[in-house]
Amino acid sequence: MSDVLAALTAGIRTEPLDDSSADASGAAARWFVPGRIEVLGKHTDYAGGRSLLAAVDVGHTITATPREDRVLEVRSEGADGPVRIDLGEDARSAAQREVQADGHWGGYVRTVADRLEKNFPGQLRGADVTVTSTLPLAAGMSSSSALVVGLALALIDLSGIAADPAFTREITTTEQLGEYFGTIENGQSFGTLAGDRGVGTFGGSGDHTAMLCGQRDALVQYSFCPVRHERTIDLGPELTFVVAVSGVEAEKTGSARDHYNRVSLAVAEILRRWREDTGRADASLADAVASGPATAQRLRALVADDDYLAGRFEQFLTESERIIPAASVALEDGDLAEFGRLVDESQAGAEDGLRNQVPETVSLQRLARGLGAQAASAFGAGFGGSVWALVPTNDAQDFAVRWLDAYRAEHPERARAATSLARPGGAARRLAG
Repeated sequence: MSDVLAALTAGIRTEPLDDSSADASGAAARWFVPGRIEVLGKHTDYAGGRSLLAAVDVGHTITATPREDRVLEVRSEGADGPVRIDLGEDARSAAQREVQADGHWGGYVRTVADRLEKNFPGQLRGADVTVTSTLPLAAGMSSSSALVVGLALALIDLSGIAADPAFTREITTTEQLGEYFGTIENGQSFGTLAGDRGVGTFGGSGDHTAMLCGQRDALVQYSFCPVRHERTIDLGPELTFVVAVSGVEAEKTGSARDHYNRVSLAVAEILRRWREDTGRADASLADAVASGPATAQRLRALVADDDYLAGRFEQFLTESERIIPAASVALEDGDLAEFGRLVDESQAGAEDGLRNQVPETVSLQRLARGLGAQAASAFGAGFGGSVWALVPTNDAQDFAVRWLDAYRAEHPERARAATSLARPGGAARRLAG
């Protein structure tokens, strides 16, 4: 087993389990992968920017039991019917590709299987896989990325892929593993590990990094492209996140994918204009911004003809370069008033710059602040999903009830709205048994 997986499993197993575990004895690989709260960092990761993240105490549990054949059969309690993939057949056949139809959860299963088979040919072992979950689906807590991470971890573990030289050459830290899992989802290559189709969304590795690198009772600040840890901020027991699910599903598949991709493709267009104008080859928008003292003004001039690109650039620059570092310091110093003010500014950037908010998430954020939350923000892909509110722990249950009542009074059509409490619960981990 690689040092990466060993680090993830340290202190979790009740007894050692090496790469020979997936043999005729039928031993299973069982992993818990948390959801995440993106405290700050709205659409910044794939642009090389910063995010402030928490891995929460709810998530998916993925159990993979080896089979004698090379069939992968995955069942989820939250989805209709199993997904069955014959790994011995042509992975590009039309019949196999049917499960990647827009909106079908099996597309994520197929994506993980395809990528692992492509990068580590013939090593992927057949398995019966079950997925159980305490994580709300399509609610902005990244249930889809948690599925990708969980399936990949279980299948890598079960198949002994972490011992492959191609794996150990490219992936030597947990951060690199998170970045690789991000490329499974977005289809990009990772070093010599060639990319594949992905799931059709142009996202980054912020979610995957949070799930693998989150810390219990703390928030973590990372920058991306490549992934770099910048700060860990303790979150004392006196504060709790209340998460309100708006009732508007934050899907990244089907028709919603075009809205999501517009936000990320805008970054690609800004970077294209920059490269064309300067002749530079900066890999990310953050690299371009960091290339000189007058860069921001030059980039503003390059996007001045396009109102959306101009707003998108300002949102990225403000969120990544100013708001997140200042908010982290404020939280470390216990200055919750300043932290809340900066989070309000981030929310405004999502509404005016990203333009990825819906009336329901705008209402939830405003109502939370009006009810006394220390800070509140929409998070995730946008176009629906959830809003977090940071409140005193001793008031969290009561606040959740008052917040939901106020929201339902404004949006009675959102009967599926709900609230839950969450604390930073730590990273993905292998479970015994």
